[in-house]
Amino acid sequence: MKVTREIKTAILVIASILLFIWGYSFLKGKDLFTNYTILYAEYDNVEDLSLSAPVTLNGLAIGKVNKITIDEVTGKLLVELQLKTDFPISKTSTAVIYSPSLIAGKQIKIVPNFTDKNLAEDGEKLASTVELGLTESLGGKIEPIQQKLDKMLVNIDVLVTGLNNTLDKNTQENLKKTIAELSQTMAQFHKASGSLNNILDTNKGQINGMVSNFNKVSNNFNKISDSLNKADLGKTVRNLNQTLAKVDGLMANLNSGKGTAGKLLNDDALYNNLAKTSKELELLLQDVRLYPTRYVNVSLFGKKNKPYVAPTENTNSTDKK
Repeated sequence: MKVTREIKTAILVIASILLFIWGYSFLKGKDLFTNYTILYAEYDNVEDLSLSAPVTLNGLAIGKVNKITIDEVTGKLLVELQLKTDFPISKTSTAVIYSPSLIAGKQIKIVPNFTDKNLAEDGEKLASTVELGLTESLGGKIEPIQQKLDKMLVNIDVLVTGLNNTLDKNTQENLKKTIAELSQTMAQFHKASGSLNNILDTNKGQINGMVSNFNKVSNNFNKISDSLNKADLGKTVRNLNQTLAKVDGLMANLNSGKGTAGKLLNDDALYNNLAKTSKELELLLQDVRLYPTRYVNVSLFGKKNKPYVAPTENTNSTDKK
């Protein structure tokens, strides 16, 4: 069969058209020989997300942003995701807009839910959210710091203004005088320190002797302390307490009139009898001294004894005079 020129021309035109369509699709990022799944995600703000931005799954590019449209009623943005069918996405997966670095633009990452075995079908809408980038996070943290710095600068300005108002010429002169007097005081303190060092150097031997004596006293005190520990002061104190307790009991018995000594101390009748006996003994001795012949009768000639006359208080009084 002979191929005519017209057939060759037609084949060439059709091949050119197919090559043009394939090249145009390739430039748009769509491969005609690869199957794709179209999913959607809705956002309030796409954060400068551009068309053809990569769509990743665990860091691997699995598609791109194919189209972004706006809902005129709600004002929300609907993002069309063109994903390769080689990576199944569950219905409960989330499409997150994020920024991979400071320089790169916004991208979308799919956060899969591997526990969900129900796969999203073509044309379904995924849950969506926006993740703050490094710049937004730093901006959110720097803004409160900037507010605090502004307040601090205002306070510093007020403080400096107050210092300028306080430090007038008179105050400055007073400060200069105070600093000069402080310098003199420090110089005098330096001299006193030098004198003290000289005194210490001069009396170094005596100070060493005092320290040695103190060490000896300390050693002696340690020896005394050891002796006291060995002497068992606790036992001595306990014995002393027991003795004092017995003395207290004895004194209590004496005060209460128990026993012979207690009765001697507390019996008034015994005291009175002793006093009376003492008085009578005194009268007897006085009578013996005044009239000894009444008691010792020595008579050579047989005289009769004189009758006994009891001594009286008047006699005693007269004799004393």
